[in-house]
Amino acid sequence: MREKTNKKTTINSRQTKRFGSSLAKEILKFKNHKGAVILALKGELGAGKTTFLQGFAKGLGVKEKVLSPTFIIIKKFKLKKANFKHFFHIDCYRIEKPEELLEIGFKEIIANPKHIVSVEWADKIKNVLAKQPNNVIWLNFKIIGKNKREIKRI
Repeated sequence: MREKTNKKTTINSRQTKRFGSSLAKEILKFKNHKGAVILALKGELGAGKTTFLQGFAKGLGVKEKVLSPTFIIIKKFKLKKANFKHFFHIDCYRIEKPEELLEIGFKEIIANPKHIVSVEWADKIKNVLAKQPNNVIWLNFKIIGKNKREIKRI
């Protein structure tokens, strides 16, 4: 992420989605990286993580509706971009132990450099993500008003 995007304040969901879309377009330019590009999102319930990812997915060219996969844990979308083949949307809200993700193939997903992976509630699996330090972009979402959100790279 470029320096100018280290912190962003949005005043409505449209701006939050637009910010997600712009970050996606930036990530699509990544080349020669080892393993998947991972977006690790943390923040309280209602802070805008899923809204951001809706814009992010649109910026990647995903046409399907993006909803938080809280009960199914993981959703896979096919990408038609040269550098990337799949976008994975993972929601760890219901995960109690990081090992649960490993049981559903998380290690294989993040090992593939043709994947972009977003993880909501990523703080629940921070030990797993710590093993991928070069590929993880941590974003913190904070509610600062009724519709106002602060999104900060940490």
